[in-house]
Amino acid sequence: MNNQYTRVRSIDAFRAVTMFLMIFVNDLEGVPNVPLWLKHAGDNVDGLGLADVIFPGFLFIVGLSIPFAFQNRQSSGSHVPLRIITRSLALILIGFFHANMETYDDVATMLPKPVWESLLTFSFFFIFLDYRGTSNLNRNLLRGFGLVLLVTMSALYKSNDPNHSTWLHFSWWGILGLIGWSYMLCALIYHYSKGVLWIQAAAWIMFIFINLDFHFGWLDFIMQWKSYIWLAGNGAMQAFTMAGIVISVMYMRLMQNKEMNLLWPGIILLAVILANLGFIVRYVSGGISKAHDTPSWVLICTAISLVAYMVFLYVVDVKDKYKWFNFIKPAGTNTFTCYLIPFIFYPIYGMLDVGYPEYLSEGTGGLIKCLVFSFIMIQLAGLLEKINVRLKI
Repeated sequence: MNNQYTRVRSIDAFRAVTMFLMIFVNDLEGVPNVPLWLKHAGDNVDGLGLADVIFPGFLFIVGLSIPFAFQNRQSSGSHVPLRIITRSLALILIGFFHANMETYDDVATMLPKPVWESLLTFSFFFIFLDYRGTSNLNRNLLRGFGLVLLVTMSALYKSNDPNHSTWLHFSWWGILGLIGWSYMLCALIYHYSKGVLWIQAAAWIMFIFINLDFHFGWLDFIMQWKSYIWLAGNGAMQAFTMAGIVISVMYMRLMQNKEMNLLWPGIILLAVILANLGFIVRYVSGGISKAHDTPSWVLICTAISLVAYMVFLYVVDVKDKYKWFNFIKPAGTNTFTCYLIPFIFYPIYGMLDVGYPEYLSEGTGGLIKCLVFSFIMIQLAGLLEKINVRLKI
């Protein structure tokens, strides 16, 4: 691979907008009297809201990034499989704790929930900070402090979930955990198959089939394969990520052969096929449902991600308008930090018990507040990056 592929700015721009929207829809979730299409569709609703599209888009971007990131690691001599596993386990660990936040028992535990959440998040910062330029002694001391803090928060935890023990337990993987499992499996497939396009496409189709079989039981032979493959979920998350890998490998190959003009009709055709398949499957069974990871949701959201990326490719890489996204640039380059900052802000805000005008708690005012909040979180990540405070896993 040529070094011209080391950075595709359209992926950074796509990631920045997706992270901005992820923070926005998370903050919007409890705001009443806003358009329903901005929120998640209900658990038993056959429908799709903006919030239902964001996570699939992010997993798609994870896949888009893998071939380019691996090229850099391989050229620098990094131990790629070990890096895949350690990075994935870090995401899974944080996701596990985030899932347990939901059942923290404020009454039976020594620390109030906001204090526990903020200290837990600070422990992640100390453990996963990028310590480049820091002496080994200081790095080890700070990471050691983070580990001690994490262990202490773990020891203090008590659950209010009557279906589980009173300590840390598994309920679901959390958003970061699902990303971690999907990244691990898809990245290992890409690495050990050496990025061969047909293998990436075959893996993508296999995950779609696994998802179809989970819901409909149409493809019994797939279940024989699945018994040899451990999945977190039912193939949906991996399908999104593998779709991104396939598109990036196609991009690289067409760029090498100077045939980029074929990428546009290819993406459009693929998006049309997937969207139509999604609506066909919708009427067979299950409907469109993020809550249940239905095949129609997987296929339609993948089509949406394809079209969205095509737009970013054209605007950023063809028209060279990357500067349009400078105001949220940290969300594309310091994404992990952007995601975790609200987990510090919300607890601290709760402890301060500071209110804001009623106008900002619902309707149009609530929308404005959520947009401003998302922008502020991203700018905070940018300010932290300027003083060399950024997370790296």
